[in-house]
Amino acid sequence: MCLKRKVVYRERERERERERERERERERERARERERERERERERERERERRERESERARDIELGEF
Repeated sequence: MCLKRKVVYRERERERERERERERERERERARERERERERERERERERERRERESERARDIELGEF
């Protein structure tokens, strides 16, 4: 009987460890997604700045101030 309890206890421990590992993997995936979102935001900001510079350059050319 004691041996059976040990086996059951070890199996429960293994299952808890597997669940902890799954949670760690989910957290890693959330961190990767946050990083991808930050990169997309940086890209949108670079694109906005580029369009702003082009617009200013076009205005300067129209005004003959290049």
